[in-house]
Amino acid sequence: MQTVRDAPAYPVPDYGLRVLHALEDASFEAWVVGGWVRDALLGAPMHDIDVTTSAPWQETERVLRAAGIEVHETGTAHGTVTAVIDGQPVEVTTYRVEGTYSDRRHPDEVRFVRDVREDLARRDFTVNAMAYHPDRGLLDLFGGREDLARGLVRAVGDPYRRFEEDALRVLRAVRFACRLGFEVEPRTQAALVACAPELDDIARERVGQEMDGVVASGRVSWALRNEFAVLARAVPALMPMRGLDQRSPYHAYDLLEHTARVCAGVEAFAGGVPTQALRWAALLHDAGKPMCASVDENGRGHFRDHQRAGAVLCKDALLGLALPHEVAGRAAALVRYHDRHLSASPAGVRRLLRRLDQARPGEAPTLAYQLLDLQRADAIAKARPYAQRAVELGAFEQALSAELLHGAAFRVRDLAVGGGDVMRELGIAPGPEVGNALSALLDDVIYGRVENSREALLAWLREKE
Repeated sequence: MQTVRDAPAYPVPDYGLRVLHALEDASFEAWVVGGWVRDALLGAPMHDIDVTTSAPWQETERVLRAAGIEVHETGTAHGTVTAVIDGQPVEVTTYRVEGTYSDRRHPDEVRFVRDVREDLARRDFTVNAMAYHPDRGLLDLFGGREDLARGLVRAVGDPYRRFEEDALRVLRAVRFACRLGFEVEPRTQAALVACAPELDDIARERVGQEMDGVVASGRVSWALRNEFAVLARAVPALMPMRGLDQRSPYHAYDLLEHTARVCAGVEAFAGGVPTQALRWAALLHDAGKPMCASVDENGRGHFRDHQRAGAVLCKDALLGLALPHEVAGRAAALVRYHDRHLSASPAGVRRLLRRLDQARPGEAPTLAYQLLDLQRADAIAKARPYAQRAVELGAFEQALSAELLHGAAFRVRDLAVGGGDVMRELGIAPGPEVGNALSALLDDVIYGRVENSREALLAWLREKE
């Protein structure tokens, strides 16, 4: 059971009170609704303030402006304006009910009403369908407070109707369960599974926003085990993972359970704050395996080049969800090298840094540490004899830190000589030959064949000539 208060753990902030008081002074009713009420009852960090009111939006705008409050028309078709007080936005929406949703996303009709109870009945989940007023207290018509206490996400009314109205609610239910650490109520869960295919009709950008929230919650491992039908509709690359027997002595779990364990592992190794790219890389690190799977004559499974295939698939999946290009690129680089053997020798460290820099220029050191977390998580999700690799990677981390501390050369610009030096020493004109010579010098420095000093590199050039 969750610890849930009878009243919010903190008062409505002054900027919210100003909106309530202005509307009520003009003889309209107003309540605080939505996430602020839910989180305040849980004692969680404060959510943005949303207000619902009996005032038509035109009256809301007039009243608030008369009270000296800045107002913007942000969604008047749905009765919404946004007040801004001391830099804080407060969305104010007229009580409303909605008609059918022929596109499973937007109501065909919005009708404004005078009763807050009708407005609350149209909302998605009981924990989001409560209203609060500092004087009138909590208005909870659908058992939202009880569901908070029981740790349940439950649809308001008929869950099938709620999800048919707006198919994105299917994924939003999973996001709330992940974010709050809740379970999904059984009847709502059955509707989630039944309605998950309707996510195919939702714009991928909107699916990406919700799915990114699931990943950012740090509980995507729970979602993979409990809400796979929904996640696989949101990210089709996950679909072939279920039940894939890896047929390998390295693995004790099928591909889906292995992935869930890796997702949980990166949370642990990154101290609960993995980057967005690392979390997505953990989710999709082995997504290339199904397409690369083969079984030899001894019945052993192989997944040759799955890292490269997975990197392409990962990038395509994230861009398809309209996630930022830099996140997709970083995640793909981590997937590409997640299974690479990391040698703790100076040359091994520099080689990895060079490859990561080629994939994501300027980001190699940061990505190298993230790759360590991914590889450790991957190791502990394998069969017990191979989990020891997570400990062995500590030697690579020490070597990586030492190389970076001493200014490891892994890019041409890190060399103590430049193109002009090469042209003078070799007597060549500007052109590809200069770049080739610098690249060869970098190879020699990376492998420790020559010291990265101006004198040593110039001597090395003359000797090679």
